[in-house]
Amino acid sequence: MAHYAIGDLQGCFAEFQELLARIGFNHGRDTLWLVGDLVNRGPQSLDCLRYIKQHESSIRTVLGNHDLHLLAIAHGHGKLKRSDTVGDILAAPDRQALLDWLRHQPLMLQHGNNLIVHAGIWPQWTAEEAQSRAAEVAAVLQSRPDWFFAHMYGNTPDTDRADNETERLRFATNVFTRMRALHSDGRMDFDYKATLPEMPSGLMPWFRAPGRQTLGYQTVFGHWSALGLYRGENVAAIDTGALWGGELTALDLDTQQVFQVASNSLFFMQG
Repeated sequence: MAHYAIGDLQGCFAEFQELLARIGFNHGRDTLWLVGDLVNRGPQSLDCLRYIKQHESSIRTVLGNHDLHLLAIAHGHGKLKRSDTVGDILAAPDRQALLDWLRHQPLMLQHGNNLIVHAGIWPQWTAEEAQSRAAEVAAVLQSRPDWFFAHMYGNTPDTDRADNETERLRFATNVFTRMRALHSDGRMDFDYKATLPEMPSGLMPWFRAPGRQTLGYQTVFGHWSALGLYRGENVAAIDTGALWGGELTALDLDTQQVFQVASNSLFFMQG
């Protein structure tokens, strides 16, 4: 029984299927752990969503920012952008079943010593606190989705000092699905998306923050395609930009072996 984590799909279904063939994935024996952003920007988001839901007994996933954006649009609180490619999902006859299933996925998973999230874990949170904060968001997503999506978008607060439930949930959601860099004073930065060598001196990647509480675990995440495949500081960054003409990456969580397939899509989003 093998356990593989796979980076952001974003609708790259052909590459997904090629990667499953490469690792010899067996749905009756093995388990996939997806880091979110199943949909959007790529050409086959509907195929990705249907396949993962169909095989939910062997595929586990967390939610990414693009998955939440799709759900927000479906609930009337997000706006379709020119680069969005989720129209086929919104028009699908099985739309409601797919979206209901997606809304019930968590923001954090754990397999052994691996913590699996889309973007990151707030450095001051222990693994237990991170699981608790993720569960808070999931509970509201399931019980009050319209309220949640009406208040989801925004960049405040940028530290873990919320004045009310809205801010507390928005902060946790941004940590799990949007975080890349922190300012030197610990505030979350929402603008930087480029590589580590290009990072200005006043910023640091979230996983290099002093006093990080989850160093005893390996945090597996995606979201930051410009970071590429990165191993260090007890993290495994596995979004290697399949959408942008890079690779789709799988990480064997038991052996730490890496498998990759090149993007074979002509559908590379620009900008």
